[in-house]
Parts: sequence; structure tokens; C-alpha cells
Amino acid sequence: MKTISACVEELLVSQPFLEEALSRNIINYSALAEELVTPISEMLKKPVKTGAIMMALRRYNPPTDLGNSPRLKRVIKNLGDITVRSNLSDFTFQNSNTLINSHSKILEHLNTNNNIFYAFTRGILESTIIISSSQKTYVLEHFKNEKQLGVKEQLSAISISLPKGNSKITGLYYQIFKRLAWEGISLYEVVSTTNEFTVLVEDELVDKAFSVIKRLKG
Repeated sequence: MKTISACVEELLVSQPFLEEALSRNIINYSALAEELVTPISEMLKKPVKTGAIMMALRRYNPPTDLGNSPRLKRVIKNLGDITVRSNLSDFTFQNSNTLINSHSKILEHLNTNNNIFYAFTRGILESTIIISSSQKTYVLEHFKNEKQLGVKEQLSAISISLPKGNSKITGLYYQIFKRLAWEGISLYEVVSTTNEFTVLVEDELVDKAFSVIKRLKG
């Protein structure tokens, strides 16, 4: 049988910002308990009292704040160059037996122009190409026989060089995502390699996103 404590934990885990505020003791237990009365009553299918929820909140043991890890702080401080590229387009195509042939033509074209931004990711059902908007006509021409699922223009990419060994640091990406989310910055796409991390945002958000990431590094 589900308990109030189990319901409280489930709700807090699904809302990491709320959980973090609770772990930092910057939240009013009484007010939060009032807010949780309705969802917990619905989860348990019976009325619950605010006092019982408040007791469960006080007993809740949130995970250690990952941002306080000495190793994580050191890695964030040593983040490398931040590079911004604008005027990008994002194309999504349905995977097919011929998609790789179309992709190879793009790669041949890129060999003669190193100034073009390009990223390719292949999922189970679809693939995405992120490329300089100046190449839009070229992409559409060579993928004209593929099923296009979507296209988004007026995008910018912010790339961050990561120190070696970053893959063994717990919470690095979380800290980046958290800061961007706190500022209300939605990410259109995320691309990463072993030592490089790139977020794609709409053009009107790029200045704000860059400032957030720069402050994180500082």
C-alpha cells in the first residue's frame, strides 16, 4: 500500500527544482504541504491532512547537492572555449535504406568547405542534420527522395569544450541544463562528442544562453 511519504518522494523526484529548493532549506514546508494536498489525495484516493504531508516533507532525505562536488566545481571552472555559430538550419528525415547515400553526398561537399557548420545524428526511426543555412538548397536537393519530417531555421549553436575525463564527473550536464532551465531557455537540440557539448537554440535566445553558460564557467 502506498504511503504519504512515498507519494511525497515521487512528486519531488519528478520536480528536481522543487527538490533542490527543499534540500537548500529555502522553501516553506507549510505552504508546500498545502500545495501537495490535492495531488497526494488523488494518488492515495482518499483525503490526507496537511500536517501528515508536512511531516513527510521534513523526514524526506534529498540527494546530496551535486553542485557542491569538489571535482564537479573544478571541471566547471576548467571548461574550455565557448563558440557560437549562427544562421543554422535543422532538418529531420525518416530513416531509410537510401538515407546514408544522400548523407554521403553532403559529406563529399563538406570536404571542400571547412567553414560550414555540420552535425549529423541518427536515431532509431529518424535522423537529423544541423547545417549552415547557406547549404539549405544543397541539402534539399540531395535529400529530395527522402521523407522529410521537419525543418527549423533561424537557429544558433553554442559549443563548449569539455576537459578530458568529463564523462566520469557526475552532474556536469545537469548543471548546464539546470542553469539554462532556470533562465527559461528552451533547447531545440543537443549534440555532444566525448569532449565537446553543443546546444542549439532559437536565434533570439542565443545571447541569453551564452551569458548563462559563461557565468556558469565563471
